[in-house]
Amino acid sequence: MKEMVTAKDVAKLAGVSQSSVSRVYFEGATVSEKTKKRVLEAAAELGYRPNVYARSLITNQSKIIGLVMKGVQNPFYAHVLKRFSSIFKEQGYSILFVYTNNDEIQDEDIETLLTYNVAGVIVTDATMSQEVGEEFEKNHIPLVFFNRKLRTGTFHSVCCNNLEAGRSIAQFLLSKGATELALVTGDEQTSTSIERKKGFCEVLDQQKVTYHTYNSDYTYEGGYNTAMTVLKENQLPSAFFVANDIMALGLMDGLRKYNILIPEHTKIVGFDNIDLASWPAYELTTWEQPIEEMIEATVTYLMEEVTSYTGVVRTIEVDGKLVERKTT
Repeated sequence: MKEMVTAKDVAKLAGVSQSSVSRVYFEGATVSEKTKKRVLEAAAELGYRPNVYARSLITNQSKIIGLVMKGVQNPFYAHVLKRFSSIFKEQGYSILFVYTNNDEIQDEDIETLLTYNVAGVIVTDATMSQEVGEEFEKNHIPLVFFNRKLRTGTFHSVCCNNLEAGRSIAQFLLSKGATELALVTGDEQTSTSIERKKGFCEVLDQQKVTYHTYNSDYTYEGGYNTAMTVLKENQLPSAFFVANDIMALGLMDGLRKYNILIPEHTKIVGFDNIDLASWPAYELTTWEQPIEEMIEATVTYLMEEVTSYTGVVRTIEVDGKLVERKTT
């Protein structure tokens, strides 16, 4: 088994003190160009890599951003993870990915983040108790809910303007001649589901339009199973609003299996504008979430708070837009 090369080994080969080696790898530390050159050459020869985790324990600072995610099967979140990883890498940070099995972040998830002394945390599709949030606040670790907001309003959040999106989608389908509609939601406890449903139903109630609501789980299988339920009820609406794209694709495939034509027999609008939505097999009309703007707002906040922690939080909502394709 190969022995790990240490800073002491590098210092010996370079003919400098061990503290000089540490200063070379410590951002902002003063070290002469001559010493830096000798240390880097010795490190390259020995194959030395600094232990970033150990250094973070000493300095109480790290270059790690924790990202908590549940919906790994949803292409929307896979894209979000990729973009965050790329952007933080450019800023000199690494991503610590924490997959959670539950809707609410668990104690073991918190322990992982605190153990690695993360500089900041992004939570994408889970919730968190007030007590857990206070644990991060106590340690001056900034936290952002991405594509989520909690009802308490005590955590910083960045999301799409889901309420207005729901309204716009309802108005669009009515303009297309829809007279009886269906809404397919995901987890009814999340802010995304609550606000998309509220905006959509608000318009239909005002117009006294008949609609049905089906609760699913934001998965392809959930959308497909909803199609089976609708067909069993023999109540095909003239249009569907499906609260995310991956469910909409499952719904489409389920309906098509039984020769339902889209948009001739029923129209479908999804939400997110994932890459699959534009594929020729689907050509799904959908509401595009402004992912780049949302990610930029999240990164900006975290970097500002990492540099100078204030604990100030607010809710940032960014407007999306309808992308019309062949399902309407």
